[in-house]
Amino acid sequence: MTILIDQPELIGSRAEDQNLQEQTNELVLDGGFVVPKTMPNDGFVAPEINSFGKTFRDYNAESERQKSVEEFYRLQHINQTYDFVKKMREEYAKLDKAEMSIWECCELLNEVVDESDPDLDEPQIQHLLQSAEAIRKDYPDEDWLHLTALIHDLGKVLTLPKFGGLPQWAVVGDTFPLGCAFDESNVHHKYFKENPDSNNPAYNTKNGIYTEGCGLDNVMISWGHDDYMYLVAKENGTTLPSAGLFIVRYHSFYPLHKEGAYAHLMNEEDKENLKWLQVFNKYDLYSKSKVLVDVEKVKPYYLSLIEKYFPAKLRW
Repeated sequence: MTILIDQPELIGSRAEDQNLQEQTNELVLDGGFVVPKTMPNDGFVAPEINSFGKTFRDYNAESERQKSVEEFYRLQHINQTYDFVKKMREEYAKLDKAEMSIWECCELLNEVVDESDPDLDEPQIQHLLQSAEAIRKDYPDEDWLHLTALIHDLGKVLTLPKFGGLPQWAVVGDTFPLGCAFDESNVHHKYFKENPDSNNPAYNTKNGIYTEGCGLDNVMISWGHDDYMYLVAKENGTTLPSAGLFIVRYHSFYPLHKEGAYAHLMNEEDKENLKWLQVFNKYDLYSKSKVLVDVEKVKPYYLSLIEKYFPAKLRW
């Protein structure tokens, strides 16, 4: 089944995002999640600081998590190679790790904390619901986008023993292409010099082994929760629109959707789907909060969306 969706009507301009005004009033969503008062045009207002009192995605700020985050990226940049990603894709394409529902997987995320994230140290299910509830408020008619927010990080179960117990560097963090030069916009780019692929001349040009406009589907992206959840959703026959699957697969591809790097590899479909990813990204990044969502209160709504877009049980 193909679901047609309109292109997003962007709420608020980039200038508005960068010049936030101080907000004193708050809104409370269904789950008890508090968000800042909206802009006059009813758009989401991104807060200026994260739950640690720092600016978002500041990988140089001195914080209790900064050192561990940098060490994470050192290991990721050294170990994520073209051959490693190829091996992971082949292994996890078997979908033989578990059989469970989407909500059961959501509950498993209570055991996962993302060591690559400098903005939050809460269980992942809270981040999923915070993102989904914030989007639900601003885009009430796009239920596929609410569900996409709920599921986008479910692939982080890869860190759990049942799913292979992969190290965090093989599960989380910003993603990037393999098989072409490592763009300097990648976080902690300096550590790529120790990656074996840096010594392969075929991989060290702008296009590398690819051609301009080949499409991201033909590009080997570093392995992690994004690609795994995309694989699970696609192979289990989800009816989410292509924009939803694109968000799941590339939401950690910050060099592209934040810095504009690697855009030459996109095809026309990628460019259209990127518009929705850029809408989603604001909520994914800035809705991280120490204020927790009342899970049981919002659960019935999200169960109805899961039933609409996914089978009752999925192979993982």
